[in-house]
Amino acid sequence: MNYETRTIGNEEILGLPGDHGSRRPRWGIIAALVAAVLAIALIAFLVFGRSPAPSAKPVVQLPLVSVVVPGRSSVARVVSATGSLAARREMPVGVSGEGGMVVRVLVEPGQWVSKNQVLALVDRSVATQTAASLVAQINVAKSDAAIAQSELDRAKQLVDRGFISKADLERKAATRDAALARVAVARATLGEAQARTDRLDIRAPAAGLVLTRAVEPGQIVSAGSGVLFRLAEGGQMELRAQVSEADLRGLHVGSQAKVTPVGGSDVFTGEVWQVSPVIDPQSRQGIARIALSYNPLLRPGGFAAATIVSGSTDVPQLPNASIQSDEKGNYVYVVGPDDKVVRRAITVGEVSDSGVAIASGLNGTERVVLTAGAFLNPGQKVKPTLVTADAANKR
Repeated sequence: MNYETRTIGNEEILGLPGDHGSRRPRWGIIAALVAAVLAIALIAFLVFGRSPAPSAKPVVQLPLVSVVVPGRSSVARVVSATGSLAARREMPVGVSGEGGMVVRVLVEPGQWVSKNQVLALVDRSVATQTAASLVAQINVAKSDAAIAQSELDRAKQLVDRGFISKADLERKAATRDAALARVAVARATLGEAQARTDRLDIRAPAAGLVLTRAVEPGQIVSAGSGVLFRLAEGGQMELRAQVSEADLRGLHVGSQAKVTPVGGSDVFTGEVWQVSPVIDPQSRQGIARIALSYNPLLRPGGFAAATIVSGSTDVPQLPNASIQSDEKGNYVYVVGPDDKVVRRAITVGEVSDSGVAIASGLNGTERVVLTAGAFLNPGQKVKPTLVTADAANKR
């Protein structure tokens, strides 16, 4: 009886129905849940319960830049200038004689003429009649001289016989000499008239190219008519280039030049044949005269540009990409011994296919940043990579 009482008491305490065989599976479920909770707690401790490890020191990545040591090289000094084309030796032609009415013009602008070639004819009808009159006077003087000579010869025969005195003989000799002198005077007068007649023709003083014509048939011309023709001696042309005072100092006779007329792409080769000895006080410029051979495209009065090679200078050269500019001027970045970039102000010189000449600011031994200058700041440390000058120029 006591046994039954304990059994009933246990069932009441557990509050579970059933017999003794159903208790074991429920205790297994409870144990599994407890183990799962403990496993989760252990994992949470391992993940979140440990103190954080000390952070590693960040690695600084230095920018990799290409640098070049430019050295020094011989660079041609080129002067750029502009000016007007003109005849190297322009010959104005006018009336050299008395003038008159022009009856014919024989040349046109653009034609070549030889020395003493007639350019225009002036009416010579009056001059022709004057010459004919002078020829007649010569004939009269020659006749008088012939008579005087005959009388002198007869007098010489009579003086030995005593029929004529020596005084009469001398007078006849003087008469003969006077007649011969009149012949010479008449001939000289005719020569003068012929020279005046020849001067009526307007002639070329030298061989060359006719540039302008300012006379027409029927026009009355005289010594005060001004220039009737303009000729270029030998057809030679020139560019009168206006050069600044500073650039003019480096120019000399024989400097080679290339001339390009405005409006075309043709380039003509010439050389400086004269450098102006004076400077215009207003414009501070001088004239460099560049001789050019004749070419139909070189028209006097036209405008042209010139590049003149005036010697060479020994300076560093850099690619254009190495040079930076801002409101303070041109500059480059130089990598110092501590691999830090330093800004260096420069003055740019001649620009050519081989690079940009540096007139001042570099001596050629510095390590100059090639292409990454726009992304750097003064004082920034970099990792430089040296590039040869030849490879830098090819960039």
